[in-house]
Amino acid sequence: MSDDFQFLKFLNPDFVPTPEIINEFEGAIQVKEIRRKQLLQRKGDTHSKAYFVRKGLLKSYMLDEKGKEHIFMFAPENWIVTDINSVTNYGQTELFIQAIEDSEVEVIQGDAFMKLTHKLQSNSQLEVQKLLKRNAVLQKRIISLMSKSAIERYEDFIATYPGIVQRVPQKLIASYLGITPQALSKTISQSYKK
Repeated sequence: MSDDFQFLKFLNPDFVPTPEIINEFEGAIQVKEIRRKQLLQRKGDTHSKAYFVRKGLLKSYMLDEKGKEHIFMFAPENWIVTDINSVTNYGQTELFIQAIEDSEVEVIQGDAFMKLTHKLQSNSQLEVQKLLKRNAVLQKRIISLMSKSAIERYEDFIATYPGIVQRVPQKLIASYLGITPQALSKTISQSYKK
């Protein structure tokens, strides 16, 4: 079971699960093998989960009224991806979560994720909760508003995800940036000219 707590060790390297924590959360965390293109969460799900990526690559996204995909974030190895608004407010999910590559993930039930973050043996426990709530608001804002130019968003993408540019199809990067694949090609060209 202690192997199933890698995501908490990622959040707090000093975390050591006690037998009480292991007993309390037995079954709340599962390690799963996920196939490429497998959908882990749909918009409207009522039982949100958090996913810690041990190996592979996931994406979270939304679909607009025309069915166009808008990537919210990518989650490579050692990242946690969830619909933070749903987890913190116990509501329906707004995002889809899907595997881009065959992946190995720790799946944590949303309510267990919140309880476990409370159990972190850290002086910043309250700060973690504030950060989660703040991220829920930020998620809603980012989904509805992208204010930077395409080249600025591309540069932010490279800085945020330096190791996945070669792993992700350009159409997904374009979706993440909120531009067409053709505009992405122009943006990449402009980036090299800088």
